[in-house]
Amino acid sequence: MSPKTGLLVVDMQVFFESMTTNALPNILKLCEHFTEASAPIIFTKHGHTKAEMVADSSSQLVRKWGVSGSIGEGSAEGEIVPELHKFLPKAKRKVTLGESLPEPESSTFPKLLPKNTYDAFINTPLSTILEKARIERLVVCGVMTDCCCDTTARAAFNRGYETWLVSDACGSANKRQHAAGLNGFGFAFGEVLTTEEVVKRMQT
Repeated sequence: MSPKTGLLVVDMQVFFESMTTNALPNILKLCEHFTEASAPIIFTKHGHTKAEMVADSSSQLVRKWGVSGSIGEGSAEGEIVPELHKFLPKAKRKVTLGESLPEPESSTFPKLLPKNTYDAFINTPLSTILEKARIERLVVCGVMTDCCCDTTARAAFNRGYETWLVSDACGSANKRQHAAGLNGFGFAFGEVLTTEEVVKRMQT
């Protein structure tokens, strides 16, 4: 029996849109494939609170990139790119009298997780979500290849998940940084596969 597989789409936000020209079509293919297979999809959304968006920030990321190079919570540039909106969780609504209750939050997909550092396991319920869904394999795509994607994929590998980083469904600041992320991950951690390879393996 094939391992239960989940798709993690990392930080596909307007802020990073210029880095995703080549990756976006393949991320869409992966989302469509996982949706058709009724397989779990989780999106992350990077952002910092107003308290963090200051020069002498408590966030090392804001210190590293500066306030102008960081994403504030609730900002337009922090929103998920429009092309992926159809795959995002439906907005929560009140249940009217006599209507069936929705499934418990812990078991419904897709999910959208806010995060404020490279590793999507830190300060988020990602680990709990994967455990409750009995995920054994995690497919990671999004931005940036050598920052949030690589760091999160390594964290997944270290937590015992079979982890695939999708080479043509990730993007970074430039080709050198993109290649560095893929090479480092493939050398010591999980597999680096193309979108086509991921789909084929999931079908066998």
